[in-house]
Amino acid sequence: MRSSNPVFSRRGFSRDNGYAGFNAAPQAGGPAVGTQGNPYAQGSPNAPQGGNPYAQNPYAQNPYAQQDLQNGAPPQAPPTTDRMTMDDVVARSAMTLGTVVVGAVLAWVALPVSSSSFGLAIGAAIIALVFALIQSFKRKASPALILSYAAFEGVFLGVISEMYNSQWSGAPFQAVLGTMAVSGATLLIYRAGWIRVTARYARIGLAIAIAFVVVLAVNLLLVAFGVAEDGGLRSMGPLGAIVGIIAIILGAFFLTLDFKQIEDGIAYGAPREESWLAAFGLTMTLVWIYIEMLRLVAIFSGDD
Repeated sequence: MRSSNPVFSRRGFSRDNGYAGFNAAPQAGGPAVGTQGNPYAQGSPNAPQGGNPYAQNPYAQNPYAQQDLQNGAPPQAPPTTDRMTMDDVVARSAMTLGTVVVGAVLAWVALPVSSSSFGLAIGAAIIALVFALIQSFKRKASPALILSYAAFEGVFLGVISEMYNSQWSGAPFQAVLGTMAVSGATLLIYRAGWIRVTARYARIGLAIAIAFVVVLAVNLLLVAFGVAEDGGLRSMGPLGAIVGIIAIILGAFFLTLDFKQIEDGIAYGAPREESWLAAFGLTMTLVWIYIEMLRLVAIFSGDD
């Protein structure tokens, strides 16, 4: 089963292109053994390429490469160092999240709280969604698309945050602190080994997440047609708080999948461009957690 995160929906960093190999551990400091278990392994040019889109073929790169005709063997492909590292992921994530923050600050400062600003925020959110979907279906990472998504997502978050702050003073700041706390705690728990991202863990979590999204979609329709009042499951009362807590827990679940896929990508030598996709996935997950945290802070403020 693949991740529900659209960034990783086409090719996973994990073994066997899915979560079935989560129980296998790579050897530290060296490449994984075998190309089937390692989608980024350096394969022989005469071996079937199968699930390894990054296997190096010296003839595909240089049809005029000199061959050892005496021994009848092709030359070995030169070792490549253009592989994703943690520094790459951190740098790209900082750029993407920084773009979100800049967009949010500019929108907060330039746009007053009004119905027209809310309409602009919805428009920015739709544009961000379009960019996210386009990137999700592209074969390669596009930094321009990812940063454009981040900019428009920032505009949406800036307007929404300003609206919450006008009614619940300090809510955005508390939501930022809450998002950092959830992310940091999830990372610490993951690194400590208290959570093992296995195939079973992923399947159960994704099933719950899909059911949660379907329930929210049905609730949105009921609210739109006037069947459910005061937002239904997304009300500003105790029921809304419970739903918000569940949403934040699901956000932490997606963070563990992101951490695992990044870890696998580094261990198995994913190309450096994949760090943009890792940053993209982390950004979407953190935005999810922030929005839910913002609602939760407002609900517990109790000043509606």
